[in-house]
Amino acid sequence: MAQQYDLIIVGAGMVGATLAMALADSPLRIALLDAVALDQPVTRQLTASGYDPRVSALSAASERIFTRLGVWQLIDAQARCAYRHMHVWDADGTGDIHFDAHSLNENRLGHIIENQRIQQALLDALRGTRVSLLGSRRVEALVKEEHGWRLGLANGERLYAPLIVAADGGRSQLRELAGFAMREWDYLHSAIVTTVQVTQPHQDTAWQRFLPSGPLAFLPLPDVEGRHYCSVVWSLLPEQAQRVMALDDASFAGEIGEAIERRVGRVLAVDARHCIPLRQRHAKDYVMHGLVLVGDAAHSIHPLAGQGVNLGLLDAAELTDVLTTALQRGETLSDLAVLQRYERRRMGANLGMMAAMEGFERLFHADALPLRWLRNAGMQWLDQQAPLKSIVMRRAMGLEGRLPSLARSPDPYAETD
Repeated sequence: MAQQYDLIIVGAGMVGATLAMALADSPLRIALLDAVALDQPVTRQLTASGYDPRVSALSAASERIFTRLGVWQLIDAQARCAYRHMHVWDADGTGDIHFDAHSLNENRLGHIIENQRIQQALLDALRGTRVSLLGSRRVEALVKEEHGWRLGLANGERLYAPLIVAADGGRSQLRELAGFAMREWDYLHSAIVTTVQVTQPHQDTAWQRFLPSGPLAFLPLPDVEGRHYCSVVWSLLPEQAQRVMALDDASFAGEIGEAIERRVGRVLAVDARHCIPLRQRHAKDYVMHGLVLVGDAAHSIHPLAGQGVNLGLLDAAELTDVLTTALQRGETLSDLAVLQRYERRRMGANLGMMAAMEGFERLFHADALPLRWLRNAGMQWLDQQAPLKSIVMRRAMGLEGRLPSLARSPDPYAETD
């Protein structure tokens, strides 16, 4: 006999675990399923710096979501690096723009936190709820039945639910099994990701320089015993990425320090480097009857502005609103008409952010002299337009605009549509 649930969430990463936590107090029987063990500490990569190379830039909206769920308090405050400034400049001209939290009457623009710490806090919070944590279980089959879906697992178990959420990442197996159509294209770039120790404090600043080869970001991490660290994401053409990956640590440290114009001093030490091909994906539909895509299973975006996880967390919060309202109205949660409310609210926002990042990526790779002049003049102009710059940043931070209830400001008058 198949184990029966009202909702099965496949994928216990940050987005899937957030959705499970957001619905944990509902009357639904919920299972959170993942191929990795969920009763063990989240795997952490051993590095010389002590930092896991996988980090996220969490927006104010994401912080609100975690605070309301009681998760933010479980993340060690010493591991949360608030950044108060963002400095972006063009290597091929004079374009330069600076964002400052103080100018927005905020004390920070966001936080840089290791993914492992966020996920661990979510799982720790979930252990005190009614949600069933089903770790070490890999999905092999998805079968449509009369009133729901049946999952066949590699260990022989069968699970059944009228509603299943795919939160299993950019290479979602559940999405493929269900047959969701995708639009995807290769950016023809790879991201080199690592952690570096530098000689100077990062000044609570996220540094990003647009090089002809692609954007380079130095993201601030907490100091450790007086040592200064940054997380690095460097987007390069594949052949350039191969060359840079082949450098010894000393040569890489010298080259990347020059590439960021030594804004944080010299690079003293480098952790192991990881090279990740960049590919954009977007599902043509986010839902079908009884099945929903969230996070990277629905959309993956260029890491240019660090918005990927924030979009996924907003997906989880929006789906929570839709399902909670449907429960209150006595509606059938798996009905396509119910689930399409989530799709309508999130698809436009996600596509808008993806289009903006695609436009920036293309503009900064343009070699034509008029386009180089245009982007530099545009950056200089925007930097001088304080009200417009404030609107751009507040939207990106989730301080304004239409937001799901978990992500809204405590002050109802602070929200605008």
